[in-house]
Amino acid sequence: MNQPRTLTNRMAYMANRSLLALLLIVSVLPSKAFGAEEGEDLDPVHHVADGPYLDFSPIGKVMLPKLYIVETAQGGFGIEVFANAYTAYQSGRWIPESANHGAAVDHAAGAPAHETAATGNATYTKKDLLEAVMVPAAGQTLLLDMSLTRHLVFAWLAMLLLLFVFIRLAARYAAGVGRETAPHGLVQNVFETLIVFVRDEIAKPNIGPDYRRYLPFLLTVFFFIWSCNLLGLVPFGATATSNIMVTATLAIFTFGITHLNANKAYWAHIFWPPGVPVMVKPILIPVEILGIFTKPFALAIRLFANLTAGHLVILSLLGLIFTFNKLFGAAGGWGVAPVSVAFSLFIYVLELLVAFIQAFIFTMLSALFIGMAVQDHHADEHGAHESAH
Repeated sequence: MNQPRTLTNRMAYMANRSLLALLLIVSVLPSKAFGAEEGEDLDPVHHVADGPYLDFSPIGKVMLPKLYIVETAQGGFGIEVFANAYTAYQSGRWIPESANHGAAVDHAAGAPAHETAATGNATYTKKDLLEAVMVPAAGQTLLLDMSLTRHLVFAWLAMLLLLFVFIRLAARYAAGVGRETAPHGLVQNVFETLIVFVRDEIAKPNIGPDYRRYLPFLLTVFFFIWSCNLLGLVPFGATATSNIMVTATLAIFTFGITHLNANKAYWAHIFWPPGVPVMVKPILIPVEILGIFTKPFALAIRLFANLTAGHLVILSLLGLIFTFNKLFGAAGGWGVAPVSVAFSLFIYVLELLVAFIQAFIFTMLSALFIGMAVQDHHADEHGAHESAH
């Protein structure tokens, strides 16, 4: 009788089958499956960048809603909401600052009436307005563009998934499962393992006895980044953490929590570094002040660059198929396809590991910066000295 598979074996079995299926699918898909139109090259940078639509190529692209805060001609303020850029253009109050390549479509070209919008002599299709920047036509001033983008949508999706999972886990703990008895189920065991890992390996060693105060923030940052990274690897997904605005916002929260809770010893170390000659202090003080701002900057750039680079590598490897097809014909494209897809799958599997590592690094550095600001180093040294005696 066959022995039942362990959890590790089951996960390895599922991963192998998934990779084989992905290899088969990618090998037979035409160029349009990667969003490349007829005669177009695959643009990795464009696919990684943010945009006002969800990309479900080759099925199609879904334009996202537009939300504008405006100042009217009378000096009042208002909010205008549209289903997408096309409906905003149809209203007559908004025009594209730059439509698709800035090209107006000839109305006599035969485009269906429901797929075009016209103002004056210019007529634009939905495709022309897919990535257009809309500006007020007249009578009002745009104050703030709060329109949805695909990175924002997937950041919200990560947030909703985490809320769903943790609300269910909290209900289980309230019922005693995992608190009075052993955790039950794969999801609860995985998340409890990760929570304990963040608590014991990140928060406690870097922050010290007061770690519980900052643990909710560290757990939120870890699971949010990890979820966003994984969602970027699913088909038709987008990586919110490859957007510098998302990583900068997370870094700003770390910066705020660090310096709002910093003790006197931390500020004294910055504005009057101890243990150095007085003549050297005027040189070190600007360096220490600059270091306050370089830490969150490094946090934001590190996460943004690593997540962007991984997707660029995958898309660039797939782009070799289109490049060889253009240079050497169909034979060149199909000839390089197996090698390109194999390397892409290798990087894809590596990205699964990177998704966890980058969440860990951001959380670890956040805990380290907080610990440097809140720990009483003199008390720690005194306690260590007494322990030695």
